[in-house]
Amino acid sequence: MKLTGNWTYPTSIRFGAGRIEELAQACAAAGLRKPLLVTDRGLTNLDITTRTLALMEQAGLGAALFSEVDPNPSDVNLEAGLKRYREGGHDGVIAFGGGSGLDLGKMLAFMAGQTRPLWDFEDIGDWWTRADPDGIDPIVAVPTTAGTGSEVGRASVITNSATQEKKIIFHPKVLPTTVICDPELTMSMPSAITAGTGMDAFAHCLEAFCSPHYHPMSQGIALEGLRLVKENLLTAFQHGSDVEARSHMMVAAAMGATAFQKGLGAIHALSHPIGAMHHTHHGTTNAVVMQAVLNFNRPAVEDRLDQAAAYLGIDGGFDGLYDFVGQLNNALSIPKNLSQLGVENVDMDRLVKDAMGDPCAGSNPVKMTAENTRKLYEACL
Repeated sequence: MKLTGNWTYPTSIRFGAGRIEELAQACAAAGLRKPLLVTDRGLTNLDITTRTLALMEQAGLGAALFSEVDPNPSDVNLEAGLKRYREGGHDGVIAFGGGSGLDLGKMLAFMAGQTRPLWDFEDIGDWWTRADPDGIDPIVAVPTTAGTGSEVGRASVITNSATQEKKIIFHPKVLPTTVICDPELTMSMPSAITAGTGMDAFAHCLEAFCSPHYHPMSQGIALEGLRLVKENLLTAFQHGSDVEARSHMMVAAAMGATAFQKGLGAIHALSHPIGAMHHTHHGTTNAVVMQAVLNFNRPAVEDRLDQAAAYLGIDGGFDGLYDFVGQLNNALSIPKNLSQLGVENVDMDRLVKDAMGDPCAGSNPVKMTAENTRKLYEACL
């Protein structure tokens, strides 16, 4: 099977090895003439970034770069990026990298023409309608990890540096105009990042599949995304240059982010406050809390996950799937609990409050209360 394609769901996606060479065409399709490439600090001097900047320059697009982006991007990063963007007279963004670079790049394009503060557009009710859609500049997204799927998402997660809270900012026009998914860009990922981002994709698919909301299309996408992660993540982790495994993982990441239009749940509701306060890797944090959340949700999802296990070729229904997650975490060298992840001296009251206030909590199959959320955190620690 030839692993290449042109897709328009949920947006225009140029998928396949080597397709970063089509960056100039992708920018033209999005109407970009003077883009700013936005990525995180860790990618600044890597070969994949310098090659991409060279492609931009060869195409007459300039080679402007903003990389002052933290692993958990913040409003401080955004303000610095907007200053660079406006001073440079840019007309759009190439969001490049993992979730941090993609999320910050998308928000930079979103805020380029807004007059209200960022937090006025938090994903609460219809707050997104406050934005001026004409003030949102075009976005070309180029993921270099296979995890968040932010390249096909309509939102970004940004940390409020004053309150140490992760906030979700949503608008339909934040969906990138064009995406280049080139699995060769993921081959240089360190194994730990391959593991953490891969488990993030798994968490997206798992929580979307378990969400109580009605969205059959997302349900099917989530199930197939789980299969792709099950069959390819360990290979990508152990053999980073395996382009087939890397390709399937990149697809799974995009599928997870497409599927979670149906909703996420307690995995993310727990993970967001931990990441904001303790600066842990998001996908790895998701992996650490996953089994505890499965147990927590078991009364509501056991029958559904029995079906998923059968599709995935896992014996034992829910119990078999639960054991598979533990075995996969062990094989990927994921820490066994939050303490091993480096989470110490926790403010439990604050964690519980922020988890319950997280938008993902509302779509968890079991209602999250102060009492059961505290017990869930204690189980994860």
